[in-house]
Amino acid sequence: MISIKNVNKSFGTHHVLTDISLEVPKSNVIALIGPSGAGKSTLIRTINALEPIDSGEIIVNGISIHDKKTNINKARTNIGFVFQSFNLYPFLSVLDNVTISPIKVKKQSKEQAEKRAVELLTSLGLGDKVHAFPGRLSGGQQQRVAIARALAMDPEVMLFDEPTSALDPEMVKEVLDAIRKLAHEGMTMVVVTHEMGFAKEICDEIVFMAEGKIVEVAPPSEFFSNPKTERAQNFLKAVLNH
Repeated sequence: MISIKNVNKSFGTHHVLTDISLEVPKSNVIALIGPSGAGKSTLIRTINALEPIDSGEIIVNGISIHDKKTNINKARTNIGFVFQSFNLYPFLSVLDNVTISPIKVKKQSKEQAEKRAVELLTSLGLGDKVHAFPGRLSGGQQQRVAIARALAMDPEVMLFDEPTSALDPEMVKEVLDAIRKLAHEGMTMVVVTHEMGFAKEICDEIVFMAEGKIVEVAPPSEFFSNPKTERAQNFLKAVLNH
């Protein structure tokens, strides 16, 4: 579903991704974890070309994302992206935030888009917030609206860049529950997260990054109980004993 091959990326003289290769099979959930500055957010942003790459190739569902011949706007309609900050339009209602892209990009009828939006919002526990404006919602509710907005495009892949990092602790659970539900439904996902318990419970594989490189890839049971590299061992000691 997602194939990343020998990807390199620099910001000036700073090499932020070094020879990154990773395979994400269909319906798998992959967690990208590691210290700040490891390149996790940069990597996830290259998957839908929010960041260009210097070399290598990224293929999503058979489409080479960074090929100059690729219609990236069309390719992105199959790749949902949820940011740390919710990026909702403050002047639009929740319903309009969720329906704007299906209507404008996918040319769905207003009626069709609204029907799907209400279904999604209801499934995410926001059925009573359809006509509210983002400023009236909690952070957790806004992030769930952002998830509904991404899902309204019926993507085949969902990318989450630290979706709970801007939230108060009590709001984290409701967002993780929404992602958990998607995992149970078989959505292919890559999640940058600091929530170790969540990664352990929900993900098929843990990808540990440090200094722009993939240091270790393992199933959660293996990674959290017996990390093979000293760098991963030190990281887990620091975050799990915090």
